Amino acid sequence: MTNALIVKAANLIREGDIAGAEFALVSLAETEGDYALVAVLEEMPPKDLLAVIREYDTSKESVVNLLVTPEQFARAVVIEKLYADHTHVRLRGMMNSVLFRDDTKTSDFIEAIAEHEGGYEAFIDYLSDRDDEVTHFAAFDTFNVNFNEDRDAVEKSEVADRDWKELTWLLKHEHEDIFEQVWPTLKKRSIERKRREAELERLEQLEAALEYEEDAPVPVKKPVKPPIAIDPSEESAL
Repeated sequence: MTNALIVKAANLIREGDIAGAEFALVSLAETEGDYALVAVLEEMPPKDLLAVIREYDTSKESVVNLLVTPEQFARAVVIEKLYADHTHVRLRGMMNSVLFRDDTKTSDFIEAIAEHEGGYEAFIDYLSDRDDEVTHFAAFDTFNVNFNEDRDAVEKSEVADRDWKELTWLLKHEHEDIFEQVWPTLKKRSIERKRREAELERLEQLEAALEYEEDAPVPVKKPVKPPIAIDPSEESAL
């Protein structure tokens, strides 16, 4: 039964029917129990498991995301980069849905991801569009880039958003060894991004200046009158 279901799910995923594959897995949990589904997830290729969990829909609860173990999830999430999703929207969605499903397990998932090759990169990609805030938090313990005093440090309860702020806080305060591998790369990316933005702005200003010069009206020069010729006889008479 297990092998047959794994093959069925793989075929459905290959055909692009991710919902059908998830339905087949959920049906197993409903008929044979959660442990049966966990056993199947253990045998599934990470790429197939990833295809299912990255389709997480916030409008409904996913049984697969609720039952996947830290080790199973880590094996899948570290290969998410193969999808080449530069926005990392799916990565953040599925990590939030799994890491924060049960507060008592969050640390287990974080550690499991970090132990796999590509785990640090997964955290970096997850936080990629928050590089400034994460870098500031590393130095001042606050996400507000305008504040840099000790009194501005935030507590976990203040950032319990089950999203990037909470994960960043947990990484720094409860998984410091992982955080030290993550935030310096984000700082480098932030510096490089700002350099590119500044260069782009400079080029845009230069282009605008050139266009202004091309469109500016050309001044019309007044014709120069030729000098009046003087008759030599008149000059001698003077």
